[in-house]
Amino acid sequence: MTTAYDFEVRRIDGQAVPLRQYEGQVLLVVNTASACGFTPQFAGLQALHQQYAGRGLVVLGFPSNQFGAQDPGSNAEIAQFCQRNYGVDFPMMEKIEVNGGGADPLYQWLTREAPGLLGTTGIKWNFTKFLVGRDGRVIRRYAPQDAPASLAADIEAALAA
Repeated sequence: MTTAYDFEVRRIDGQAVPLRQYEGQVLLVVNTASACGFTPQFAGLQALHQQYAGRGLVVLGFPSNQFGAQDPGSNAEIAQFCQRNYGVDFPMMEKIEVNGGGADPLYQWLTREAPGLLGTTGIKWNFTKFLVGRDGRVIRRYAPQDAPASLAADIEAALAA
């Protein structure tokens, strides 16, 4: 059986991060962009991080430039933008592809585990979110327009499980 903890990703600074280090915690995995209409959601994601990190929530941001070329900067530029404009201190990973043949293996798995509308596996846009339980299994997929604050009840339930 595969879980989110079976994958390794890279931090925005290039350092390898085995997701096994988060085993037993709840993950909120989000593909992000710095120049998108949903970019202000960084503030909401940071608020969730501040509110729930102490109880076991880990927000993981994955920049992607696949939607409207809305994150063209380097990893260093993206990290600086997120910190400067939104005070992001949750883990940001390196820029990846979330769709197609070059999609990161974690995203290939996430989209198979929690397909979108009508069973589609592709990510439709920036700020698609996946909630992963303490067991490493996907609980739910959220649309880009779902504000981070609207996930609070599901996060609370996942943390209590």
